[in-house]
Amino acid sequence: MPKSKFVINGRKVEVEAEVDTPLLWIIREQLKLTGTKFGCGIAQCGACTVHVEGNAVRSCQTFLEDIAEKNVTTIEGLSTNADHPLQIAWIAEQVPQCGYCQSGQIMQAAALLSSNPRLTRQQIIDGMDGNICRCGTYPRIVRAIERAMKGV
Repeated sequence: MPKSKFVINGRKVEVEAEVDTPLLWIIREQLKLTGTKFGCGIAQCGACTVHVEGNAVRSCQTFLEDIAEKNVTTIEGLSTNADHPLQIAWIAEQVPQCGYCQSGQIMQAAALLSSNPRLTRQQIIDGMDGNICRCGTYPRIVRAIERAMKGV
């Protein structure tokens, strides 16, 4: 079985898996980082969102060959003390209900803010479109992103 090297949350790793293995399974099963969730498996819900080289990607449809020698960040690597402005704002706005989609939501929002720290409300809504929350906490998600932009 081939070996692949990449960096995850600042740590160099080498994994043994076929090159067409979804990154999601490497993260959860081999590296035991379970904050990234399986949702739909077809890149439609956003529960599995992580960053590759700073860009939000759906890890269920990103393959091991796509991340060779690249930097991957999961929710566990977003901040060492859960003190990222989005994480603080998420708590302040009481965003989670069931919580299942939240790591993907936060990772999508972090990439969005990284690309533009002064988003309009509509840009937030458009940028978060595609991350599904079955509990319907969308208004709270938008408020949390707005709060994070203000510095919490």
